[in-house]
Amino acid sequence: MNRQRSRPRLQISHGPKKKVEYEHPPDLGNLSPDLQPCSPPTFCTPEDGAVQEQFLVIGKYVIHQSNPSVECCTAIDKTTGQEFICKVLPLCKYRQNLAPYFATDGHPNIVSIWEIILGQTSAYVFFERGYGDLHSYVREKKKIKQAEARELARQVVAAVHHCHENGVILRDLKLRKFVFKDAERTELRLDGLDDAITLEDDEASDTLTDKHGCPAYVSPEILSARNGYSGKCADLWSLGVMIYTMLVGRYPFHDREPIALFGKIRRGAYKIPDTVPARAKCLVRNLLRREPSERLSAAEALDHPWFTRPLMVEPPNRPVLVQKGVDQTVPDYDYPMEEISLDSSLPN
Repeated sequence: MNRQRSRPRLQISHGPKKKVEYEHPPDLGNLSPDLQPCSPPTFCTPEDGAVQEQFLVIGKYVIHQSNPSVECCTAIDKTTGQEFICKVLPLCKYRQNLAPYFATDGHPNIVSIWEIILGQTSAYVFFERGYGDLHSYVREKKKIKQAEARELARQVVAAVHHCHENGVILRDLKLRKFVFKDAERTELRLDGLDDAITLEDDEASDTLTDKHGCPAYVSPEILSARNGYSGKCADLWSLGVMIYTMLVGRYPFHDREPIALFGKIRRGAYKIPDTVPARAKCLVRNLLRREPSERLSAAEALDHPWFTRPLMVEPPNRPVLVQKGVDQTVPDYDYPMEEISLDSSLPN
């Protein structure tokens, strides 16, 4: 049974006929310059020929649009001072873009739309802000202790299960997609569904043909499938990569050269350190199966003993020989998504 989160009912309203633009910002009260969510949007501020920043008043919100071409911007509620993330979508296709959000609305570990205001040509979609993403947290911690990792991983698996149960395939599942809901960084939510695909009905096939995703998380069948692959099974592989990385502090498959990385993924060449508890190893191995049909489903993963049974007492820390190299830590960069989705030189 899904737990419903406590929040106001989603409002879809029509904004003013004309949006108010300011060359200089109005009095914004406690507007903070640091309103970005898990991954801050890049605002272009060149010295010469700079793009003029805009402060738009849409309903009760003041939207800071540093660059009109950037879809994601920051906003503040004038009445409460609450900070939000605002996505500006073309009015003609905003419902299509938001379909995955509508399908998964209400789950505590998946972002929900706070409010939608329809303008003349654009839809302004407001989301609650986050408190940092999981990728940055793992880099900061190096690796996460078992008890904390288990609780965070359980929330991640619960989000993936809810998406699959409601016909949503995530495609680009990775640590960066999850942000903390609270400043204490104990509760997670899946914060981005822009790359997700919504199936038409429960009977629809989840077979996909496009090669889309982050190389470090991509499954072997995406690299070799000629007639399509199961989108849900590919998500489950990425889920295994996430849990491994949280426990170990590095990716199971990593190399600076994409071709070498893809070779490791195709061979399933990875090793789980002895410091990882046995039940956690079992879960990871059953998600990182080269054969898609052999992987646990998200529902089965939630019922795995690592989540359902009391934690085993971890043995005392033993000295571990660490071999220096690029594979030893979670890097602070991502491969360009185009290397998977657009590069025609990828193996078929």
